[in-house]
Amino acid sequence: MLSRTGTTTATNERRTAVAKKEPGKVETIAAELRGKIERSAPGFGPGDKLPSVADLQAAHGIAFQTARDVFRALERDGLAFTQQGRGSFVSPFIGKLTRDGVGRYQPAARAEGGARGAFEAELNRLGLVYKPVATDIGRARPPKDVAAAFGLHHSAKAVYRSRAMRAGRDASPSDEGFVVQLATSWFPLEIAADTRLEKQDTGPGGSKSRLADLGFTQRRIRESIEARFPTPEEAEALSIPDDRQVYELVHQASTEDGRVVEVAVHVMPVTIWRFSYTWELDAE
Repeated sequence: MLSRTGTTTATNERRTAVAKKEPGKVETIAAELRGKIERSAPGFGPGDKLPSVADLQAAHGIAFQTARDVFRALERDGLAFTQQGRGSFVSPFIGKLTRDGVGRYQPAARAEGGARGAFEAELNRLGLVYKPVATDIGRARPPKDVAAAFGLHHSAKAVYRSRAMRAGRDASPSDEGFVVQLATSWFPLEIAADTRLEKQDTGPGGSKSRLADLGFTQRRIRESIEARFPTPEEAEALSIPDDRQVYELVHQASTEDGRVVEVAVHVMPVTIWRFSYTWELDAE
């Protein structure tokens, strides 16, 4: 039987052994690549293609799964992304994009520089470039919570605008950009039908300005945010592993009389985005 002193000695020896244990191959190789990415070493700058799994195997004498786990470790840190059939790349954004949750929807802010909405204007202010892609536009029955917000019958349809929103570092055609969020916006059919809200280009200021043109100026915005794991389809669209969390931000906008005229659902990787809010408080 071990004495109390003997037990303590054995425990300390185990702790010392653990402390001296060398990091595994995945951690060691990932740390090496992480260092190169963080200092933008040649071939490891934003958007650069990383060595292939086969290259990593050959260079370090490791198994296929070990090499794959190295890339997954970088993906979890938000430093890399993988595209099926193309390989792995350094993330274009080392660090996070800050979303100004209050000021971004002011009319002057969302139309600044001719921007087509708050997202494009926000990217411009961050020194990035909005990379427009075709928006999926149509009419369908919205999710139950959206229908409830609009006060619609469960079988009624609404107008939707769904898009994978891309940001790039420059305006050159060779820069395809990087999907930084998925967004689907819903509008009541009786308001949006056969208007510019059903066109690809909604014009300066985006959908909020077009709603104002139609007499539905938004005066109140409510947003709720929660973290969750992405669906397989979301993970693929965002080029992230399915074990990396995303923010789901639900944006609900209403007019002065309280009518909800827009509900938007944004899906945003937690490794890319942070949220900033500033309020003015009443005097004591």
